[in-house]
Amino acid sequence: MKDILHCDLNNFYASVEIRDNPSLAGHPIAVCGSIEDRAGIVLAKNDLAKKFGVKTAEPIHEAKKKCHDLVIVSPSIGKYAAVSKQVREIYSRWTDLVEPFGMDECWLDITGSHYLFGSNEKIAYDIKETVKRETGLTISVGVSFTKVLAKLGSDMKKPDAVTVLSKENFKEKIFPLAANEMIGIGPSTMRSLEKLRIHTLGDLASSDPEMLKRHIGKAGIVLWRAANGFDDASVHEASYHREIKSVGNSTTLKKDLYSEEQVWQVLLSLSEEVCRRMRRDSLCAKGVTISVKTNDLGYKEYQAPLEYPTRASLPLAKAGFKLFQERFDWHLPIRAVGIRGINLIPEGVEKQYSMFADCTKTDRLEALADVSDSLRLRFGKDIIFPARIKNDLFMTHEKINIFTNTHIYDSN
Repeated sequence: MKDILHCDLNNFYASVEIRDNPSLAGHPIAVCGSIEDRAGIVLAKNDLAKKFGVKTAEPIHEAKKKCHDLVIVSPSIGKYAAVSKQVREIYSRWTDLVEPFGMDECWLDITGSHYLFGSNEKIAYDIKETVKRETGLTISVGVSFTKVLAKLGSDMKKPDAVTVLSKENFKEKIFPLAANEMIGIGPSTMRSLEKLRIHTLGDLASSDPEMLKRHIGKAGIVLWRAANGFDDASVHEASYHREIKSVGNSTTLKKDLYSEEQVWQVLLSLSEEVCRRMRRDSLCAKGVTISVKTNDLGYKEYQAPLEYPTRASLPLAKAGFKLFQERFDWHLPIRAVGIRGINLIPEGVEKQYSMFADCTKTDRLEALADVSDSLRLRFGKDIIFPARIKNDLFMTHEKINIFTNTHIYDSN
């Protein structure tokens, strides 16, 4: 049986800002994206803001309605990354098995650490106090025998706390919880579970796993095992390289989009960075996904296979644009757009082309992309770009997303 900790920095972004600017203490604060760039959503908040109902990812104006005295702070991502690295180095004093889960969370496997450092609970408290002393920040620690239960434990008591979920007590403590308290159960899965009259983790654990599989697929078995404490996933070292499932890029526009031409320009620009990343990792996409958010914050996502695997931006963007034209019901201006290369395969794998695909043109595009990458590496990112891309896209900083076989959650 493994001994696993899940360590979660409490209200991470907000806590760092308060630590570095003590005048913020005692006020409800929210770290938010740029209002000018219209990426004005709540990225993190402190406990005082939470008491007013302020939530992560909601627009600033909605948060302000709930809390008129809310103090808005701009994010300092570089600073947060440095603190995150510092905290992980602290964790590594107890074990080399430290697996990051976003910037503010880590799993630690301490199975082999007891001879030097004592019991599970002693190690958890020692780590918690060391982080507080050396960084001025607090963490919540879940102690258990699986990764899923350890994360549930760290979520159960905050801030600055240790929660132990043992073989003996975990059912008593977690079975009354709502099923979506467990990692891996988002809104869509929760709706499916509720249709099966599964509301709590106890309901999930006592369900027939084959019935779950029939209704929600293989994920049903995975969730049933996790709720029963059968999850046997290992904690990996920080250097462990997960299989990349997809590469995506998205942006919130500074101004709404009103025409297909504008959407095409944005998709092409976003595809440049997506395909640059795929080429860097020697991958090709066999499919494409696009996401569209209208200015009422309505969200749609569509996906389709490609005619042939590619790592060039033009065919990916064209496929995404065709999907947009065929599937999107344009009834409101568009606020945000994203595109993702999916069903990735290694570049060296033999490709299956469509009978009607222009293979020569495809090979030329990919060769040209390789040359462009070399020029950018030598002279900078902006040395060369497609003439098709205009300069008036009203785009904010793009957000590159690398999706692996582990989902990433922001608990702030």
